[in-house]
Amino acid sequence: MKTILTLSRYIVGILFIFSGLVKANDPLGLSYKMQEFFEVWGLHGLNDFTLAFSILMIAFEIIAGVAVIIGWQMRLFSWLLLLLIVFFTFLTAYALFSGKIKSCGCFGDCLPLTAAQSFMKDLLLLALIGLLFANRNRIQTSMDTRRSVLLLGLTTLFSFGFQWYVLRHLPVVDCLPYKKGKQIAEQMKIPAGSIPDSTVISFVYKKDGKELEFTADKFPADFDESTYSFVKRYDKVIRKGNAEPPIKDFVLLAPSGNDTTQALLAEPGIKQWLFIKEVREGDRESLTETIRQMKEIAVAKNMPLFIITPAAEQVIGSLGSVLDGVLVLRSDAVAVKTAARHSSTIYLINQGVIVDKWSLPDSDKAIQQMQKM
Repeated sequence: MKTILTLSRYIVGILFIFSGLVKANDPLGLSYKMQEFFEVWGLHGLNDFTLAFSILMIAFEIIAGVAVIIGWQMRLFSWLLLLLIVFFTFLTAYALFSGKIKSCGCFGDCLPLTAAQSFMKDLLLLALIGLLFANRNRIQTSMDTRRSVLLLGLTTLFSFGFQWYVLRHLPVVDCLPYKKGKQIAEQMKIPAGSIPDSTVISFVYKKDGKELEFTADKFPADFDESTYSFVKRYDKVIRKGNAEPPIKDFVLLAPSGNDTTQALLAEPGIKQWLFIKEVREGDRESLTETIRQMKEIAVAKNMPLFIITPAAEQVIGSLGSVLDGVLVLRSDAVAVKTAARHSSTIYLINQGVIVDKWSLPDSDKAIQQMQKM
């Protein structure tokens, strides 16, 4: 039994550490996934707290993983892990059986799992953690208290410190479709060999105050337009496919409302893109100076500057005259959140190919690189 418990501890600990590290590389990704669950459940008021929830959950996964491996305070951590895995199993089960959430984001964007794979993984962890919980009084730490506390203290500092770093400087490992070297137009295409959704045309009619739904080949025998009132017709998905491009809903709209996406991506030459999700008060001065320098580069190096934002009115109102001569393009909020993991993110684009990108705190590096081109 001791060997089984030790093996279970290592499996659980390593999986929790790995899961936490993958998500720590991009805590905003988990934050957005939490928002997706809250939107489905109608808990819109919690959206403002998802980043804090994300940071705390990721840190706890890593810390708990280390604690389990060394067997420290198992009476406490066995309870915490059991509660956490029950919660995770509920989330993955909901994603799988409701069909409203495609994935739970268990391993982030770097190792995407289907809802079914995530659910099976959590069932395995639930069984292992249940075994550890039942035998929590038999598990002894392999370290003395001083070294255990020191190790967990360093783990805590690393867990929060690493997340602070990537939130400020972008993910260390970029697993998103907007990574360096990717051609955006190609990422907007459905991958070869993908399976499209299987659909049937479904009709909804009203009769005697009740809505009735049926497909084209199964109209009621007593159907008559004098007694059936048409409500709507739609394509009903009967089998979900996987025909989705890596980049979805990426549209660049000019102030006139015209779609300039394909024209801008196909146009030759190097361009500067500045994604702005929102103008945060603490970033206003830095953002203004960065735009001023990027405008100078646009003139000196013939590298046009475009600002891309889902909040054009707020951006224009906040930044004022520094935007004179700069084209502000509107884009979908979800697309911008995916492309820009910092509230303001600089892209260097060459005919639709991402040459490089930087967060606003690294704008000095971006300016220096572009000045040397």
